[in-house]
Amino acid sequence: MSGHADSKRAIFLALGANFAIFIAKLVAALFTGSGAMLAEAVHSAADCGNQGLLLLGMKQAKRPPSPDYPLGWGRALYFWSFLVAILLFSVGGMFSLYEGVHKLTNPEPLKWPWLAVGVLAFSIVTEGISMHGCMQEVNKAREGQPLWQWFRETRASELLVIFGEDLAALIGLCLAMLAVVATILTGNLVYDAIGTIAIGVLLIVVAVAVAREVKALLIGQGVEPKRRAEMVAFLSAREEIDSVYNLLTVQMGTDVMVAIKAKMAPAPTARAMIEAINIVEADFKAEFKDVRWSFFEPDIAD
Repeated sequence: MSGHADSKRAIFLALGANFAIFIAKLVAALFTGSGAMLAEAVHSAADCGNQGLLLLGMKQAKRPPSPDYPLGWGRALYFWSFLVAILLFSVGGMFSLYEGVHKLTNPEPLKWPWLAVGVLAFSIVTEGISMHGCMQEVNKAREGQPLWQWFRETRASELLVIFGEDLAALIGLCLAMLAVVATILTGNLVYDAIGTIAIGVLLIVVAVAVAREVKALLIGQGVEPKRRAEMVAFLSAREEIDSVYNLLTVQMGTDVMVAIKAKMAPAPTARAMIEAINIVEADFKAEFKDVRWSFFEPDIAD
């Protein structure tokens, strides 16, 4: 599903970076009165909470199946990922828009503006380290795919969310830097307000894009197209199978459920056919280790 990517590593990198950045930006916002800086501080605080929710989702997804949840808790991760997207939209994006509009109508002079520049420079470097770590895991997962294609097709919702957050944070910090520097050079407080609004729009766009992808997983999306093609090719190459009629898959967090309908090659007895099906299923699960549930519907060859 996600190659050999370590989503948890990316989450912990982002959590550490965002907590350090939150403290630095909050102190700077209190001293400078910068709306863009305050918006970024709120964004970093929200990101810390978001990463905590993703870790909670990953822990819940490992719960074993039960009579009430026969297919396990794997899709709980999608719920928490979707919630993170909503928080990014509301706490990050909408608050930034509000703060920007407030600064337009009630401008306040910046205090200690160069302190804001220093904190933003520190934040850009720290967030850049987090983004670099995230991209290392994304590159493992996408296995040569174009980045946009990976974003649209990946089933690793937690890595998708971290990528979106880190990208928005890094671009947002650059926007905040431009806004503060422009305000310092011109003395025009409108730049600070515009920067804050731009950060809000950025966060809303990223949140909507992430939520759209996670929504598909919540509804019940199958495995990635490339992986499904690999499964069909594996089954079609088996001597026990004459032809594959259909292959249905559902992504269940890190696990996959598969339903196979295939025309079986001739077998001398019904017992021999059952044994052939069992062998195919065992080999299929050995080849695709994320397949936890498989259901085989055979058809007898003429």
